[in-house]
Amino acid sequence: MKKVEVKDVKTYEAPGHFGMTAMRLIGTEETGAKKFWMGLSHFLPGGGAGWAYEDSPFEKIYFVLEGEITVKSKTEEIVLRKWDSLFIGPNEGREVINHTHFPASMLVVINYP
Repeated sequence: MKKVEVKDVKTYEAPGHFGMTAMRLIGTEETGAKKFWMGLSHFLPGGGAGWAYEDSPFEKIYFVLEGEITVKSKTEEIVLRKWDSLFIGPNEGREVINHTHFPASMLVVINYP
């Protein structure tokens, strides 16, 4: 077992993201996890992530802790609210935006190759 305290977690720049802060909570470097990593993302109003990952072989899970996040694919738009979750399969492109006037926080789980 390895405990991670949020006070010890470092932020990082997530490519293609804006108006947000990303923190990796669990991962190979942080805990030795080899099959997946988990991050915590805080999105300011208007913050998000541009279109990405259409060629990504990874599965992704989003779980909203607070606020509201809109996730768009080429064919649909889904609004996630507190305690809602979303699975994004391999090679599914997506765009993320906080359209509200309040911050939003989301857990992100992604598998390693």
